[in-house]
Amino acid sequence: MHLAVAPAAFDPPACSEYLNGSLRVDFARRQVWLDGQLMGTTPKEWELLSLLLRHAGAVVTRRRLLEEVWGYRPDIRTRTLDVHVQRLRKKLGPEHEHLIETVFGVGYRFQPRAEPVPNPVC
Repeated sequence: MHLAVAPAAFDPPACSEYLNGSLRVDFARRQVWLDGQLMGTTPKEWELLSLLLRHAGAVVTRRRLLEEVWGYRPDIRTRTLDVHVQRLRKKLGPEHEHLIETVFGVGYRFQPRAEPVPNPVC
């Protein structure tokens, strides 16, 4: 049995969109566009990706992801995070799956492209 606590409220993003190469995320509309195509995400996939994007380049710990996205207490052990990351990577496809990096024993990091594309929105 998994006992959960209420998920923490998400901080509003610093900008309305995130642009990086062929990836565009519209935070207000909760939409992800990849190579010009709308990429469907489940509510949890959206929350996970949104949290990682708000901290792009930094490691977000497993504990924080589980607490903020799922509302799990710190002592809950689950593989649901790994499954959701795997699904997001699959949706991103082989050309973009590397954007979500595993930091073994710590958590995950959204790793932007080495050469950022100018972003007039953020």
